[in-house]
Amino acid sequence: MPSTARDTLAHHLAQSASNAPDETAFTFVDFSSSRDGTAHELTWRQLEHQVRATAAGLRRVGAVGERVAVVAPQGLDYVVGFLGAACAGAIAVPLFPPSLPGHGDKLAASLEDAAPLLAVTTGEQRASVTEFCAERHIGSGMRVTALQDLQANAGTDSPEPVAPAPEDCAYLQYTSGSTRVPSGVEITHANVCANARQGMEAYDIRRGRNCAVGWLPLYHDMGLVLTVALPVVAGVPSVLMDPLAFVQRPARWLHLLTRHGGAVTAAPNFAYDYCVQRVEEEERTALGLGSVAAMINGSEPVRARTLTRFQAAFASCGMRRTAMRPSYGLAEATVFAATSPLAEEPTVTCFDRDALVQGTARIVEPSDGGPVSELVACGRPTNQEIAIVDPETRLRQEDGTVAEIWIKGPNVGRGYWRRPQESRAAFHAVLRGDDPRDPARHWLRTGDLGMWFDKQLYITGRAKDLVIVDGTNHYPHDIEETVQNAHPVIRRHHVAAFAMGTDDGEKLVVVAEHGRQVDDPEAVHDEVRRAVRGAVAEGHALAVHDFVLVAPDSVPYTTSGKVCRTACRERYLAGRWSQPKHAAGKGAGRA
Repeated sequence: MPSTARDTLAHHLAQSASNAPDETAFTFVDFSSSRDGTAHELTWRQLEHQVRATAAGLRRVGAVGERVAVVAPQGLDYVVGFLGAACAGAIAVPLFPPSLPGHGDKLAASLEDAAPLLAVTTGEQRASVTEFCAERHIGSGMRVTALQDLQANAGTDSPEPVAPAPEDCAYLQYTSGSTRVPSGVEITHANVCANARQGMEAYDIRRGRNCAVGWLPLYHDMGLVLTVALPVVAGVPSVLMDPLAFVQRPARWLHLLTRHGGAVTAAPNFAYDYCVQRVEEEERTALGLGSVAAMINGSEPVRARTLTRFQAAFASCGMRRTAMRPSYGLAEATVFAATSPLAEEPTVTCFDRDALVQGTARIVEPSDGGPVSELVACGRPTNQEIAIVDPETRLRQEDGTVAEIWIKGPNVGRGYWRRPQESRAAFHAVLRGDDPRDPARHWLRTGDLGMWFDKQLYITGRAKDLVIVDGTNHYPHDIEETVQNAHPVIRRHHVAAFAMGTDDGEKLVVVAEHGRQVDDPEAVHDEVRRAVRGAVAEGHALAVHDFVLVAPDSVPYTTSGKVCRTACRERYLAGRWSQPKHAAGKGAGRA
């Protein structure tokens, strides 16, 4: 469906408020002071009124065309602040408050890069945001203001509202930084509205039948689009909770899915595994998941064992395997790119791992005894195009060949904020023989590796994360899966495998957290190290140059919940966990 002159978040919000002014639009369930949660709601009329007041306040302080950072905690104020900035004709920058543990450096880097005119937060958070910016020497020209103050100061003398155009930048989506310094992707109104419609079609979301339910952070691309932008475009209600409330008690998420019929939700692998581990049988008896429309898993890669374990654990609660929707997406494409076919169970295929890392798909049986990669298909794109391309030759590859994933469609952002060279390289790729001057021929280079096989897309990894030892490619997530199953002391989903340079070439280093139940990690370190080295040698024919067992919560994660292997490698080389003998390339790493 092509974009129109009114294809903006402002237009769709006004339309939803007109169609159903008194229906509930957004609900935030606050678990901070109540075990069962307290629901705070906004109808479409109330939401539009608050967004209009916020937009007027922003226009009055000259924010039209300027960046406006949203650094509020998860909740209705965040929704209003984001939509207010976008609807005012400003460029929203969805971020997070300094109180989010472990991500101060990313917040500081993002604010420095975006250089916003204003940082909008809540009254309770204003002092801490101001203090953070002062300590980090951020933005001498940036003001920190509370959302309520903006609304109160809107006044009747605010400049006449000028409706944003579809081609205007609605917001900067800062990437998770799993392989590089965070970059702000410029997402236009047309981009996000197109991606919302793509999601509506792919997941069969309809007004009056479905709703969005989520705990994913609103500063993350999936959380923002699925639980804010898509509901506005589709006119469906959205139910939110705080990520910390999920971590404290994951059954809360499942209870919300039970209460709200036709729910569409999303989470990474670890969340589904966490529910299996932490939701007791007694709690499961109160759950009814039969009405859940879609449970999106957008991990890279989606793990077959995760799907199987979750389905087995919650089948008695009515969980349908067809509701589990393995998907693929990235911030540069707004978020949604491909998903498994509607009303079909996820497709899991076993490939020869050695052939796969060499770029060729060959189906094998697990019983054959050779190394196996069990991959979950991510289906097909909706109203966009995905090609598998050799980046050197710029030629499409035939089915069953692993190469880089390229994307083309109305949802692809227009580039990285203030990074023209990176933007040209990533957003303006062309196939061999195509005219680079024709924007219709431009593709997004994702940096992800994948293949088409039996009419479905399979994700095999990220090019920058590949571990290359003795000329052989290894996918780090395969090694990490082996490591976390090597010994019960190792904490699942908290393992990083990466390569480092030595005089003898690239070598493998593994960093893994131990479980919280371990009182004396030194006492078990040698045993765990031997188990890991043996498992990796047997499973991958690969020697572990160094294995480091670290305390819980030591392995760095991105704000989207992915292990940040680049940061792990940097911390290792800096001696944060184990002190390398020399710098990389000069015999680094202990024996």
